[in-house]
Amino acid sequence: MSLDAAGQAPETTTADVATARDAVLSPAGWIALAVVIVAALLAPLVFKNFFVSQILTKTLWLGLAASSLIFLSAWGGMVSLGQVAIYGTAGMTYANLVAADGGNAAAWSPWMAAIGAIVVATLVGLLFGWIASRSEGIYFLMLTLAFSVLVFYFFSQVTQLAGFGGINNLDLPGLIGNPGADPEPLYFFALTVCVVLYLWMRYVSRTPFGLALQGLRDEPARMRALGFNVRLHRTLAFTFAALIAAFAGILAVWYNRRISPGSINLGQTIDVLVIAVIGGLYRIEGAWVGALTFALLDNYSREWTPEIGNVLGPERFNTLLGIIFLIIVLVSPGGLVGLWEKGVDRLRRRPEGGSAPPRTTIPPGPEGGPEPNTVK
Repeated sequence: MSLDAAGQAPETTTADVATARDAVLSPAGWIALAVVIVAALLAPLVFKNFFVSQILTKTLWLGLAASSLIFLSAWGGMVSLGQVAIYGTAGMTYANLVAADGGNAAAWSPWMAAIGAIVVATLVGLLFGWIASRSEGIYFLMLTLAFSVLVFYFFSQVTQLAGFGGINNLDLPGLIGNPGADPEPLYFFALTVCVVLYLWMRYVSRTPFGLALQGLRDEPARMRALGFNVRLHRTLAFTFAALIAAFAGILAVWYNRRISPGSINLGQTIDVLVIAVIGGLYRIEGAWVGALTFALLDNYSREWTPEIGNVLGPERFNTLLGIIFLIIVLVSPGGLVGLWEKGVDRLRRRPEGGSAPPRTTIPPGPEGGPEPNTVK
């Protein structure tokens, strides 16, 4: 453990604790995950097609995009605004490879087009990661924002690839069918992809690469002194997150059956960041919690939002979302998942008779551990 200039052990941050908790699922965590999966599998039996399509399926692909951002933030300490650029690249590539109205319409098989689009988007992520990996903090954030703006304007101006009104009526795999008429095949396929990629992200976080990435997040100078290639690790982490975002891009175009530059603009970039923060920027599960909250607000808030002059009303969804965003950030910087964990921890510490027991503070000893003879 490293010491600061005063010889004290560095304070553990909320992000570090959350990431440590997120690395390994407890038995209760595995049970909760199984319950969520079973509930998701049974959802089409309970809800109508509208809810399955407009809420649940949208939650899955939006959450997948946000999870790629959370992976970089939680384990790499890199908050990226470039995930929409990646999944937009995947979506645009797919749209140009299959039969569609607009674009190149190369008329590939939908499955081959999906694989090709994921490869192209991942390679673009590799390039972006290599460029941005030299920077940190706000500079990394602004670089990745520039990538999103670059991709948006590229497809806006190159009409040979994006068409004049976007690319419509995309050819979909037979397995997916027509999501507008029957949303269940796409929903179950998206659910499977999300579960597999979620478990893969957890696995990667526990590999030597994932542990080294956490070291680079906390002590990049020391890791560099130990011989780790900081830039290479960050580039590979960004590439892995780009792969996750590419899958989200494929699911997005299958969901919408169209794509245009307007669907990958700066507003969508901010939406993905807001989803990650609302759910919890340091917990992978928070991506889907935030996406579900976003989808519910997007579809139902207009029905009950009151009219308050020109400030608030059914058409001012972004204003309402901003207010909720500020409240969540002020009340719980860890998002809704962090708020839930605080409540659970408080209940666990509370004895049956009443208030929580007093907390005992043990003074730090050498190397940040407790002083000798203080642990019984």
